Amino acid sequence: MLKIGVLALQGAVSEHIKQIESAGLVAVAVKKASELHTLDGLIIPGGESTAIRKLIDYYEFKSPIQQFSAEKKPIFGTCAGLVLLANELSDDSEAHLRLMNITVKRNAFGRQKDSFETKLKVKGFTDNVPAVFIRAPIITEVQENVEVLATHDNQIVAAKQGHLLVTSFHPELTEDNRWMNLFIEMVKQAHQKTTIH
Repeated sequence: MLKIGVLALQGAVSEHIKQIESAGLVAVAVKKASELHTLDGLIIPGGESTAIRKLIDYYEFKSPIQQFSAEKKPIFGTCAGLVLLANELSDDSEAHLRLMNITVKRNAFGRQKDSFETKLKVKGFTDNVPAVFIRAPIITEVQENVEVLATHDNQIVAAKQGHLLVTSFHPELTEDNRWMNLFIEMVKQAHQKTTIH
């Protein structure tokens, strides 16, 4: 049975866990770096990116997450998770995990009061998908091997690079499971590759 962890330091943890379990997989709220080696995939949820970053450092998660990625195990970053995975931040010289070839601008859609919900056309999905934006970042630049999956007002809001998936918005706050299903498919494929080798 495949196991997907949700980094449970701060942010929208329970909503992701509910979606993973409703897809019939085992969900783990990850509070210790030592738990990562038992997982097939990891979600870094939305929340406050600066707070999550400090907690990643405090609980010594940074190197273990980078190692998890080096093993090509899938990681899904939503909202703050996208910010943490970026190679570069346009408004801050210090990117954090530096795993994905993207440049990100934080809080690009304004403050909490500027939060909104819309429908997005997504590459590979037949119908438009609901998306909840809360103080959301945007991807201002993509470098090599990054596939743009969705835009809103000509701004990049979802992308994929190999085993890494990111969204500016919160898919877990809607009833639509397609983003989670896409990530689970990535986890299954990565798992098959490792079991073949």
